Amino acid sequence: MALYKVGSIVNTHGIRGEVRVIATTDFPEERFVKGKELVIDGKTPTKVTIATVRPHKQFILLSFVDLQNINLVEQFKGHDLQVADADLQDLDDDEYYYHDIVGLTVINNEDNSELGSVKEILQLPANDVWVVGSKGKDDLYLPFTEQVVTEIDLEAKTAHVNLLEEV
Repeated sequence: MALYKVGSIVNTHGIRGEVRVIATTDFPEERFVKGKELVIDGKTPTKVTIATVRPHKQFILLSFVDLQNINLVEQFKGHDLQVADADLQDLDDDEYYYHDIVGLTVINNEDNSELGSVKEILQLPANDVWVVGSKGKDDLYLPFTEQVVTEIDLEAKTAHVNLLEEV
């Protein structure tokens, strides 16, 4: 069973076992729902069931069934929340999970040269930005837009891109 990160526990909140979570998913309203099962990473991964959910500033406050005390959740500060691959939903043809994109080889449409591979994806207000790394070169930042990313082939593990003109 593969697990995928959907959030990070950054702190506790109050004494009733709530934790502050920063979501790292595009679907927080589907991932963080009462009754949903998640896994807290660690030396011994811990399966938990969400008991309560509520927004608070830029965080999501969660509590878990049978962990309704600060002393029981304090140990999870700094750990990631993960979801099993069986709980992933099917996406439309032009939508992708981050774990599908990270690691793809990026090909320049202009000369078919290899630019590197996607190291990470930055979530910015306007659009996501791919960080493409290549040995001996500075990271390349590519906005995930139709004009830049022209084709994604998950089977071939490649993405074809148009580079932006430098000003």
